[in-house]
Parts: sequence; structure tokens; C-alpha cells
Amino acid sequence: MSQITQSLDPSTDLSPTAGLPASLPDHTQLPDSDGNFVKNFQEPPEGDLLTDCITPILQQLHPDGQYCIGRDCGIYWRMTEPPEPAERGAEAPDWFYVPDVPPKLDGEIRRSYVLWKEFVAPLIALEFVSGDGTEERDKTPKKGKFWVYERAIRVPYYGIYEVKKARVEVYQLVNGRYQLMAVNERGHYPIEPLGVELGIWQGLYQNQEWPWLRWWDARGNLLLTAEERLERERQEKELAQQRAEQERQRAERLAEQLRALGVEPEV
Repeated sequence: MSQITQSLDPSTDLSPTAGLPASLPDHTQLPDSDGNFVKNFQEPPEGDLLTDCITPILQQLHPDGQYCIGRDCGIYWRMTEPPEPAERGAEAPDWFYVPDVPPKLDGEIRRSYVLWKEFVAPLIALEFVSGDGTEERDKTPKKGKFWVYERAIRVPYYGIYEVKKARVEVYQLVNGRYQLMAVNERGHYPIEPLGVELGIWQGLYQNQEWPWLRWWDARGNLLLTAEERLERERQEKELAQQRAEQERQRAERLAEQLRALGVEPEV
């Protein structure tokens, strides 16, 4: 298990069923939707962009493939009592990453992420603001998103992205409380366990021009999408071909000059 694994309680036995009654529900028995429309046209591409760019980094960190990325998937952190619906005991970040857990459970697609079955908290959770940001900053005990991520799930890094304001805030869990991080000299937030930075990039993606939330490496190099990587490789190949052609033409001109002087050029 890598050093970036976060547990809910370091003193707790982390085996999936330690100290729990077998009757507690798992991801197949809990709702995977609250029945509400929660998407706009920018949010799905934003999730695609974040996942696409960071996948090579995560593959390096987890050569065994033991990690998962969730998007609008419920993280169940408490049991509810009827008539309160089960989904009230969950939060569903727009994007989150959990290290050192299998991407599937018993060969099945994850329907949700159930903390009382796995105990490993997400390393980072990101919320995409569609309103005024009040919901994402709500510190109401046992109800507000901010409170749940900080006090219940205890996500080490929590980001609030506001596309309309072209900004993101990132909070880091320090001694059990969130502290707003300071940006570095590039205006990015370092996510040190991943060796990356998070910030705003203005550009075109999936036919939409926005100030997108994106990743950079620790040296400030933009992490590219698969399409961007292919385009860069194409451009580099084309440039190499141009240089080779220029070198061939230069050699031919030199050979002609030597012949004009009565010197046979070496082959």
C-alpha cells in the first residue's frame, strides 16, 4: 500500500469487514442516484479533462492498477434511519480519487463508495459550483458539504471550482480542520502526494471555450490529454522530418559545390 493511502482512523483494523456486522449494506444495496438532474453542459467535459490528464500519473503511482476515480458517485459516510432515505447519508463529489483500492469490487462496477466497508478516504474531492458556492462551503454540522468532507469523510484535499469566476479554492486538512491553501508562484495549488499542481487553464476543450480546471506537473508543465499528446507527437515527428529534409538538401548543395571545384564528395 502506498504512502498516499488515507484511513479514517489509523488505529483501526483496515480489513473490509473488521468489527462490522455482516448486515451493513454494501455498494450494491445502496442507492446510486438521488433522482435529480445535477449536470450542466460544462461539467461532464470538465470531469473528462481531469481524468484524461492525470491518468498517466496515476498509472505510474499505481502500477498494480489499485485506485479508482469517482464522478458524481455517492460516498456513503453514515447510516440513516427510516424514513430518512439512505442517500442522505452520502455526498457525491463531482470528481474524486481514492488510492490503493480496487477499481471494481468482486468483478462488479462500483455503484457507490461505502466507507464502512473500505475505510480508505478519497485523497482529493472536487466540487464544480453551479450556483453561488453556498452549498459547497456549507459548514452545517452533519449536513453541509464542507463539514462532511472535513469532519466525517476527512478528505485531505477539497477543491471548490467556480467556472463563472475562473477560479478554484483548495483546502487541505491540517490537524483535523481545513485550511485554505496558498497558491504557488504559478498560481497553482500543489497536491504533493500526487506530485502535481491544480489550477485554471483558459482554452478550448470538447468544442467549448472556458477557464478549465487542469493539472500541471510539479515543474509547472501542463499535463496533456491523450489527444494533445498525440498532436504533440505528430508535430515533433513532422519537425524531425523537416530537419532531416533540410539536412539532406544542405548535403546536396555542398556536394554540388565540391564537384564544381573538381572535388568528388565522399559518400
